[in-house]
This record gives sequence, C-alpha cells and structure tokens, in this order.
Amino acid sequence: MNKTELVNAIAEEAKLSKVDAKAALDATLKAITDALAADDKVALVGFGTFMVSEKAARTGINPSTKEKIQIPAKKVVKFKPGAELGEAVK
Repeated sequence: MNKTELVNAIAEEAKLSKVDAKAALDATLKAITDALAADDKVALVGFGTFMVSEKAARTGINPSTKEKIQIPAKKVVKFKPGAELGEAVK
C-alpha cells in the first residue's frame, strides 16, 4: 500500500474528503517524525511503539576489497508491534 492508497482508505473509513484525509495523515507523520527527532518514544496503544536506538561505532569489512573499515555510530528508528497488530496479521 502506498501513500495514495492509504489516504483513500483513511478517507473512506473516517468518512472524510481525500484532502482532509491527506492533511490528517501528513500531520500524523510529521508529529511522529518530530517526536522521534527529539528522541521521544511514540506509543500507539494496540498498534505499536516507535523508538530511536543508537548503534555503536564498529569495524566492518568492505566485501569487494576485504579491507577493514570503520562504520560510524548512528541513530536508527525501531518499531515494536503491539499485541492487537500482532494478532491481526496472524
């Protein structure tokens, strides 16, 4: 499902216009993005939790040259599905 299909599904389910559904989706995604950028956790009960995790710097190997390289530390977004979501996809 792409963003357009998601907007259409939201509009139909919530009985909104597509313009309003797109605005609601964009606002939701911005709020989640802003919270994660501020290192906050976003918990949507029944759906799941988005959180920021830090990966430590490490040594890797370049597969083509076999030489060792340093991979810098970075932040990554993780998602832990909620119980209701897990049951829905079984």
